[in-house]
Amino acid sequence: MDELRISRFPGALGRIPNFEGAERAARRLARLPEFQQAKAVKVNPDSPQAPVRRIALSEGKLLIMPSPRLKRGFLVLDPKKIAESALGKAFTIRGAFKYGKLVGLGDLPKIDLIVAGSVAVSSKGARIGKGGGYSEIEYGILRELGLISDETPVVTTVHDAQVVDAAPVEDHDFSVDAIITPTRVIRTKKKHSQPKGIIWSKVTPTMLEKIPVLRELKRKSSRRRKVDQGDNF
Repeated sequence: MDELRISRFPGALGRIPNFEGAERAARRLARLPEFQQAKAVKVNPDSPQAPVRRIALSEGKLLIMPSPRLKRGFLVLDPKKIAESALGKAFTIRGAFKYGKLVGLGDLPKIDLIVAGSVAVSSKGARIGKGGGYSEIEYGILRELGLISDETPVVTTVHDAQVVDAAPVEDHDFSVDAIITPTRVIRTKKKHSQPKGIIWSKVTPTMLEKIPVLRELKRKSSRRRKVDQGDNF
């Protein structure tokens, strides 16, 4: 992308790359029925999806935004509680912390649409992220909490050059239902089912240490299992 001069500062390497035409892709997404009908939209905090976050707030939708690397959990931004003059700042990471609210897992709302960032995505819906696995963890957490399901649409906005013929898929990966570029909408034919939650066997002590909401969810899951086991006696 850097060589093609379609990435924006600070370049594509090692991140979800911002791209020329991100605003056009966001406007195209906003015309889709999945977006128009959604009341609560979860959008990643990366730069290329900033226009999506801005449109979501401007159209009165509840915006759920993970903090970077999930270090501080999830932010919820309610445009009804944000002054109109501040909406032009609230969609940024800094603005989200100022005008949004960090909430615990028990206070997250049901989510109607997920917008994910991608390094690359295949026409069959397989998505490649930047390698940290945070989007997959976020998806797994929301599934564990019952706030999304197999029917919750997942989309991504990318440059046309980021659409590839094939991409590898692991059991913790989610697929996208639609790819939105500055020039087109690609409806995918997903090849595998969405993950049902966190695959705890893949969660390392380091991940638990660095991601507080993952620790919180593990405690909740452990307490629930103990209660369920007690009910069997």
